[in-house]
Amino acid sequence: MLIFDFRLIGNKLHLIRKRMGMTQAEVAEASGLADRTYADIERGTVNMRIETFLRICNALHVTPNEILTEDDASPECLQNEILEKLGSCSPKEAETAFKLMSIYLQSLNKTDMSSTQ
Repeated sequence: MLIFDFRLIGNKLHLIRKRMGMTQAEVAEASGLADRTYADIERGTVNMRIETFLRICNALHVTPNEILTEDDASPECLQNEILEKLGSCSPKEAETAFKLMSIYLQSLNKTDMSSTQ
C-alpha cells in the first residue's frame, strides 16, 4: 500500500537514518539540504519535491519503494487500484500520473544500477 502521510514517511526516514548510524546533519549534507529542512521532513511538517525525495533516498542508500510503501497489499491488488484511479482521471491527469510513474520507475533503475557498481 502506498503511503501518502508525510509523518509516516518522515518516521520511516528517521528509522532508516538511525539504522544507518547517520545524523540528520549527515543526511542533509549528502542530500544537498539545509539541516533544518531535513529535520522538518523527518517530522513530516513539510512537503518535498520528487527530486529532493530521490536525493534523500540516495543518501540513505534505499529505494523510494522502501519509503513509500507498506507490505500489506498484493501486487495484483495494487495494479487494480492504480487502474481504477487512472480510469477516473481526465486525460491530462492520466498523462501527468503516467509521467510521474515513469520518473519513479526510472529512479528505481538508477538506484539498482548504482548499487551493483
